[in-house]
Amino acid sequence: MRILFIHQNAPGQFRHLAPALAADGANEVVFLGERTPATANSVRWVQYPAPRPPGPDTHHYLKKMEASLRRGQAVVRACLQLRHEGFVPDVVVAHSGWGETMFLREALPRTRILNYCEMFYRPEGQDTGFIPELEIGFDGRCRLRAWNADLLAALEGMDRGLTPTRWQRQQHPAAFQPRIAVVHEGVDTVRVAPIPAARFRLPSGQVLETSDEVVTFVARNLEPVRGFSSLMRALPALLRQRPRAQVVICGEEGVSYGAAPEGGGSWRDALAAEVPVDPARVHFVGRLSRPEYLALLQVSTLHLYLTVPFVLSWSCIEALSAGCLVLGSDVAPVREVIEEGVTGALVDMRDPAAVAARAVDLLANRAGWTRVRAAARTMAQDQFDLARCLAQQTRLVRETAQ
Repeated sequence: MRILFIHQNAPGQFRHLAPALAADGANEVVFLGERTPATANSVRWVQYPAPRPPGPDTHHYLKKMEASLRRGQAVVRACLQLRHEGFVPDVVVAHSGWGETMFLREALPRTRILNYCEMFYRPEGQDTGFIPELEIGFDGRCRLRAWNADLLAALEGMDRGLTPTRWQRQQHPAAFQPRIAVVHEGVDTVRVAPIPAARFRLPSGQVLETSDEVVTFVARNLEPVRGFSSLMRALPALLRQRPRAQVVICGEEGVSYGAAPEGGGSWRDALAAEVPVDPARVHFVGRLSRPEYLALLQVSTLHLYLTVPFVLSWSCIEALSAGCLVLGSDVAPVREVIEEGVTGALVDMRDPAAVAARAVDLLANRAGWTRVRAAARTMAQDQFDLARCLAQQTRLVRETAQ
């Protein structure tokens, strides 16, 4: 097959799939993105220029659409250049969230299209309004409806879709759901595994081991969507009742989802002003290297995954694969992987007192949860192992190309 991958933040969710298909000598794989990673494999990486941002006078409901149109134009120009060079793909595999698939039918009329359908926005049952920091008001709800316009165009233009979880598929309009397969990107459960002798070094030089009482929290950015506000408000009670606990918080201080705090600055600064914590016991480690991140999970006594209803993070499944005891939010996407008392524990993340109380109880009875930690790893291996998921994705690509 000739396969074209498209992702503005290449390789994104296709970091394993594209090289795996390229490794098959029968396939020719080109990857188109706004940036191209420095990797040594059989994928041909092609960069398109970053599109101009929306104009200052654009209606705020339409800024996302204008950005998508401009990105779609940049992608279609690159596709026409590839076609001029003789590369006409049998199938395109693309993330549809930024408008990159907008005009593919016009540029590649006989090519089959497989879209990665990550999210379709809803004013209810998702992140919006789930906690006070995410209230958007009536104007925001109207804007959210307009935001779906480019996603609807992508759904109409695709032959097949894929999405990582059942909950994400259920967010899409019912008419399109039969075309969307639930296939996760996969986790390397061989590498992401428990190591009893694991050690994690804090920036202070202190070394944490599996015999210590370590509470971990991981997010790309420390923000309310991923439960950072709930974590911070739960810490005083948790630390008071567990005097030996060390809390390690991994994540950067930008905003991936939602908005910055009123008055600007980071959510870390805003929450630290509201809830002062002891730096000798609460450690902000920023962004970690992959080996450091895995070591952190492997020394974890209790991992907190306090997301609002939103896209399930890779870190949640990796924590389960690493044998962590995970206390997760009692929301639909998390319940797909954490069953109370079977593969972990659940709590209402909107109630910091409940989060603290449940965490204290789990830490006090850590030995009683050994079976659950083992079951969590088995579930991750059975359902999310990288080799298994890659086989499913590869099969879907081949079926789409036919």
